[in-house]
Amino acid sequence: MNLSKNGNGNGNGNGGRFGPALSFDPMRRWWAGASGLQRWAVYGLLILGAVFLPSEAIGSFMAPGGSSWPSMLSDQIAIYVLLAIGLNVVVGMAGLLDLGYVAFYAVGGYTIAIFAVRYHWSFWEALALAIAFSALSGLILGAPTLRLRGDYLAIVTLGFGEIVKRTANNSSFVNGPRGVQGIPHPPSLSEFEILGVQPLKYGLLDSRPYYYMLLAFIIIAIIFVKRLDRSRVGRAWASIREDEDAAELMGVPTFRFKLAAFMIGAAIGGSGGVVFAAKQTSILPANFEFIVSALVLAAVVLGGSGHIPGAILGAFVVAWLPERFRFLEEYRMLIFGAALVLMMIFRPEGLWPSRQRKAELAEGTGGMGSLGAEVGGPDGHDAAEVSK
Repeated sequence: MNLSKNGNGNGNGNGGRFGPALSFDPMRRWWAGASGLQRWAVYGLLILGAVFLPSEAIGSFMAPGGSSWPSMLSDQIAIYVLLAIGLNVVVGMAGLLDLGYVAFYAVGGYTIAIFAVRYHWSFWEALALAIAFSALSGLILGAPTLRLRGDYLAIVTLGFGEIVKRTANNSSFVNGPRGVQGIPHPPSLSEFEILGVQPLKYGLLDSRPYYYMLLAFIIIAIIFVKRLDRSRVGRAWASIREDEDAAELMGVPTFRFKLAAFMIGAAIGGSGGVVFAAKQTSILPANFEFIVSALVLAAVVLGGSGHIPGAILGAFVVAWLPERFRFLEEYRMLIFGAALVLMMIFRPEGLWPSRQRKAELAEGTGGMGSLGAEVGGPDGHDAAEVSK
């Protein structure tokens, strides 16, 4: 049965299982026919919008009640967006379920903490080393475990995340549960001012320079990942995600490409940990709980697994909504959780899925490799029925 016409196989273009949903198809059709100049104009407008995002006019709606909108952007939203881009490589593009992604975030943070505080390395030297160490930790985790699939791989990655946190909690070298304090801010590159902001002067009082640093990292990560996605590497990841056995039979070195996905995702996550540690000037093992991995994974799935704009949108929603409704106190997380459940019922492919992701869901694979093959598509049929 061929269900690839739309997201649910009934030909009406519904995004979910219970009726019409938000569709990005007109936007996609316009984008497919847009000229290079038009596309660059859109890129420029998006970057310009991101640059002005910390403004007070936007913050008055996005962070009411006295909350600092620039701090919310740099401490949570931009960090989650960067982590979601990294995890999207592993989960969305390669189809590998990683429940311990926070471990790479922790490796980046503790690397700059150790080398900047103990050995007095500069921020930029520690940043390069943290990215390398995070990629190495992805290699160390992936080399012995990536021959596992589905539930087994998820359990191993979950254990790795807990091992990293427990090791930091019990190690006197990093002060155990007290963590590392006195992490230096990045050195200010310039004191030039534009519209009342000094974007390259890093300190304790203004969060906007850290937001702009994270924005630069996000743009670099998007360009890097997008170019990979359009290359032979991206095609290999797609084949692994859809059917790893078939990919291997066709000559794709699946283990090598899965390992590359782990290392690239880990490196992006580690860069986020560096900026987080430098801004906070201290880190604790409690900063790297499992809930961080769960929320970043929820962001990728909620936004649209395998689609970079969808992952960014999902990360923004997951990081912003609980803070926007903080006035509801303990009920805000209950409402947030209920919203996620309803989202997965009515639009299981995500807020902004790719066409390929929708087709995979329609075929019952869920776009998550062997694990997702056990999940029914949006029309309610399981994989076995769809394949008939």
